[in-house]
Amino acid sequence: MAKPLSKALGVDIGGSGVKGAPVHLKRGELLAERHRIPTPRPATPKAVAGAVVEVARFFGWTGPIGCTVPALVRNGVVESASNMDPSWVGTRAARLFKKATGCPVAVINDAGAAGLAEMRYGAGKGRKGVTLVLTIGTGIGSALFLDGRLVPNTEFGHLQFAESIAEHHASDRVREAHGMRWQVWAEERLQPVLAHIEFVLSPDLIIIGGGVSRPERWAEFGHLLRTRAELVPAALGNDAGIVGAGIAARAQIPRKRKKKRAAS
Repeated sequence: MAKPLSKALGVDIGGSGVKGAPVHLKRGELLAERHRIPTPRPATPKAVAGAVVEVARFFGWTGPIGCTVPALVRNGVVESASNMDPSWVGTRAARLFKKATGCPVAVINDAGAAGLAEMRYGAGKGRKGVTLVLTIGTGIGSALFLDGRLVPNTEFGHLQFAESIAEHHASDRVREAHGMRWQVWAEERLQPVLAHIEFVLSPDLIIIGGGVSRPERWAEFGHLLRTRAELVPAALGNDAGIVGAGIAARAQIPRKRKKKRAAS
C-alpha cells in the first residue's frame, strides 16, 4: 500500500493575494511562515499560474500542491467565475497549474478548503450531523458537511436575498463600503442572512470563518448573532485555506506505489 502524503504545499488564491506554505498534514500546521504575493491584475488563468509558480519557487517546492480558487470546481475544471476573471470559466485549472509548476496539483473551491481544515483540525473537529462553514470576506463562501463529509460546491453566498444575493448584502466588503460599525453590520446585515440560510438548511453547527473570525473582530459582534444552531468562530484563521488546500492535495492526488524489487 502506498503511504499517505505527510506534507503538501497549500496555495490559497484570493482576490487580493496569493498566499501559500508547506503544510504538515498530520498536525494541520504550516511548516513555514506563509509567503504572500499580490494577485495579478488582470487575474487571468495564465497570470495566476505564474503567481503559483512564484510561491512554489519561494519554498523550493517539487512535491504535490493543492490550490484553492474562489469558484465552483469540478474534476479540476473551473465552472463559474462570479468572483474571478471571466476567462476562468472552462479552464482546466489543475492541468494548467501542473504544467506551470511541474508538480502534481489538486484544485478546490476556497471555502470548501477552509471547511475541510476546520472539520479536520479546527472548530468542527469530531463533529457529526450537519455543519455549515461560512467564510466572510470580499464575498461569502460556504461549505456544507454531513457527518464530516463535504458536500462540494455549495454557493450559499449567492442565494437570492433582499432583491440581490446574500454576499451583496452581508459580506465584509459591503460593511467596509458603507462604513458600518461591526455591531450595526452584524445586526442589520449578517443576522438576517444567517437566519435565512439557517431556515433553509437547519444545521447543527455554524462556523464563521474568513477575516471577520479573527478574535479581535469576533469580539466586536459575535455575541450579537442569534441562531438555533451552535455558532462559533473558525479556529484556524487565515491559515484555513492553505491547510485545506493541502488536504485536497492528499485526497485528490494519487500517491505512486514503490515498485517491489525482483527477487534475485
